[in-house]
Amino acid sequence: MPCPAATLTVWASAWLAVVAAADDVLDALAPWADGHDVLAGDEQARIVTGLPAAPEAATSVAFLLAAIRRAAGGSSGPARLVLPAPGDVRGLPGPGLFSSAATAAEQGVLLPEAGLGLVPSWAADGVLRWTVYGVSEAGPPAEHIPLTEAERGLRDQVRRSASVLTSLGVARHRPGVREEIAATLRARPSSLWPAGMPGQALRVLQHADEVEAILAAASADDPGGALGAAEARARADALRPIVTAVRVARRAAVAEAVHVLAGRAGRH
Repeated sequence: MPCPAATLTVWASAWLAVVAAADDVLDALAPWADGHDVLAGDEQARIVTGLPAAPEAATSVAFLLAAIRRAAGGSSGPARLVLPAPGDVRGLPGPGLFSSAATAAEQGVLLPEAGLGLVPSWAADGVLRWTVYGVSEAGPPAEHIPLTEAERGLRDQVRRSASVLTSLGVARHRPGVREEIAATLRARPSSLWPAGMPGQALRVLQHADEVEAILAAASADDPGGALGAAEARARADALRPIVTAVRVARRAAVAEAVHVLAGRAGRH
């Protein structure tokens, strides 16, 4: 699944660390949608940030950034990418509206210093909405997985599952599947990253995008729902570890990028 939350996590962290300008954040988000708007998703967020809540008119990401700065009290604490899924809620702060919304969207941005969480969703054709929730407790420290380990885990899962997917005949009889995967990658928004992004993090993010495109092709390879229940279950079981590995790798890459960019703050 495309992940605008990863883009905002990296750029918001760079901005909070004063190694990127607010306009840089807006420019980086632009490829994701024709427009972005912002609403408070609960009363706590509305009071803390001053952002409007439905049914009021939504505001802009520029106002969101100013609200984050105010809520954080000038702290430069970094943002954290969360990529939850049913049965895998690592990184979430605990039960609450943010956790529920992030799990439904399978992505979100946690700002522990500001006590806020952001979740993207499509508000209208071409408009990506960032809903802001109050987060009273950030929960346990983020799980640390070394980037090299996450990268190796992603490669291993792809390799391990390849024989299973081949035996299930995934995409075997569908012409043009390679072109379909390439088209999926071309259709993804062009990710813009801050200067100083670590090369390994960039490589892992690109690999995660590529594997995700392959997963999309594999998941769609059942015209008319022809697979039997047992075959569909076997396919889902084969794909699930790869989906998890993509999430782990993307989180690790973003965490490494945030760590490196925040480390530059004291040198500026």
